[in-house]
Amino acid sequence: MTPGIIIISLVFMLIGMVVQFRLKSKFAMYGKVPLSSGLSGKEIAEKMLRDNGIYDVQVVSVNGFLSDHYDPTKKTVNLSPDVYAGRSVSAAAVAAHECGHAVQHATAYSMLMLRSKMVPAVQVSSNLAQWVILAGLGLFTFGGGSQVVLLIGIVLFAVSTLFSVITLPVEFDASARALKWLETTNMARGAEHDKAKDALKWAALTYVVAALASIAMLVQYILIYQGRSRD
Repeated sequence: MTPGIIIISLVFMLIGMVVQFRLKSKFAMYGKVPLSSGLSGKEIAEKMLRDNGIYDVQVVSVNGFLSDHYDPTKKTVNLSPDVYAGRSVSAAAVAAHECGHAVQHATAYSMLMLRSKMVPAVQVSSNLAQWVILAGLGLFTFGGGSQVVLLIGIVLFAVSTLFSVITLPVEFDASARALKWLETTNMARGAEHDKAKDALKWAALTYVVAALASIAMLVQYILIYQGRSRD
C-alpha cells in the first residue's frame, strides 16, 4: 500500500463512520416519533405497493438493524423488525423507500435495470480487484509484467466503482418516489414528512461516501499505474 492509498482509505473510513453514526442517531430519534396515520412499516409498504398497482411483491420481516432492502429476484420488500412492526416516522420512511425500489423494478427504471445487469460482473470484480492490484504492486520489481497485472486490477476495480456511481441515482430516485407518495397520500404530514426526508438524506449520504471513496481510490490506482509506466 502506498501512502496515498492509506491516507485516502483512512479519510473516507472516518467520514463513513461519522455518516453512519449520524444515520443511526437520526433513525433512532425519528423512531420515537409516532406516525399520525398509525400505520406500521409493513402496512405502509403494502399500501404503497397497492397504490402503484403492484400485487406480486411480498412484504417480509428480516433480522438486523437497517438491514432493509428490496430483492428483485424474489420480489420481496425485506424490512428489519423495527421497521416492519414500527409505527414511527423512521419506519414509514424506510418502508416507503424500499417500496420505491419495487416501483422502479415494476416500471423498468433504466438505472435500476443497468445496475441489475452489472451485478454478476461486480460480484467477480469486487472479489478479485484488490488481490490483483496488490499482486501488481508487489510484482513491480519485475517490470512490464507487473504493469499488466496492475492494469487488470484497475479495470476490475473500475467496474465496482461504476456500480457504486450508478447506485446513486437508483437510491435518490427511490427516496424521491417514497417522499412524494408519503406526501400525496398524507401518510406523513408536515413535520413528519420533513423528518422522513432528513432520515432518507442521511441514508443516501452513505452511498455518496462509498462512491466518492471508490472514485478516489480508482484515481489513485491510475496515477500509480501511470507513474510506474513512465519509469
